[in-house]
Amino acid sequence: MTIKMSRRAFTMAGVAALATPALVRPSFAGTGKAVAATFPGSWEDAYRSIVAPKVKAAGFDLTIAPSMAQDQIARLMASPGQPPYDALLVSPGQTDILIQQGLIEKIDPTKLKNWDKLSPAAQNEWGPYVTIEVNGIAYNPEVVEKPSGYRALFEDPQYDYNLALIGFGSNTATMAYTEINKAYGGTYENMDPVFELLKAYLPKIGAIATSGSNQMTMYQQGEIAVFMASTGNVAKLRELGMPCEFAHPETGSPSVPVAIHLVKGAADPDAVYAYMDAAIEAASQVQLAEPPTAMIPTNMEVPYSKVVSEFVTPEQVANAVYPDWQAINKHRAEWTDRFDRLIVS
Repeated sequence: MTIKMSRRAFTMAGVAALATPALVRPSFAGTGKAVAATFPGSWEDAYRSIVAPKVKAAGFDLTIAPSMAQDQIARLMASPGQPPYDALLVSPGQTDILIQQGLIEKIDPTKLKNWDKLSPAAQNEWGPYVTIEVNGIAYNPEVVEKPSGYRALFEDPQYDYNLALIGFGSNTATMAYTEINKAYGGTYENMDPVFELLKAYLPKIGAIATSGSNQMTMYQQGEIAVFMASTGNVAKLRELGMPCEFAHPETGSPSVPVAIHLVKGAADPDAVYAYMDAAIEAASQVQLAEPPTAMIPTNMEVPYSKVVSEFVTPEQVANAVYPDWQAINKHRAEWTDRFDRLIVS
């Protein structure tokens, strides 16, 4: 068996990522503009084509700056007093850090005309939830059978050499590992079970990926057939013509809402509010619910699209597993380091 990325390459890729220069914020004269951090890939493409024009129609210019959630925080903390972004797009794990560090502001809901159209659960005081990411297992039905859950990936031989893993820098991976750890008797305070499992399974791993995008590329190339994923990942692979199905773990599907936040010191808060409104209005969410993004809508006027309904129902979303991000953040740096040392050992 050959690991698709050498352990040295994995480590060097991580170093290279840390060495990436911080985003240089455009110099704006006056107001009426905002820089919004958005996840790279399909999110970036969709927000450029669907959301940005609506912000423009409202009288503001929106610059989309692709950046992963953890990088958004790092770049914000590296530029005190001169935030590189006016708006962030993150999940609760990052929100907790941003609040603790005083980097975002509570919003004024009266400035959002679509606020009352949101599900009450999406009306967060730190910014509206624009979707909910439901996570589970992506698999190629032409190569392997549907996994019953996370444990099956490590216990059923058919998944040997077909499974890709990724580090704790990924929210999807972090949620999967904490659920796997729980299944083997661990807790947030004791992650030994999952690390012992990973160490034992490493000789049979299909690949070690550096990012979610890297996993999807490996999948397209036929190097792997299984990986921890969101429903959006599966929708994107299907849109590319790949055979791909989504499996809900029997222990429940780890899920996270995704919020837009107003950065403290934003150049023009009104531009950020226009951006939030454009992202949560019904017309936008109808489009975002279609492939390749297939986002779960939070606007109550928007029904689940056909493609979203193939993956998840409103009842499944309501009964999904929502992790304790404060507990995760307490240990995440330690887990990340431990995973990286395990991979390169």
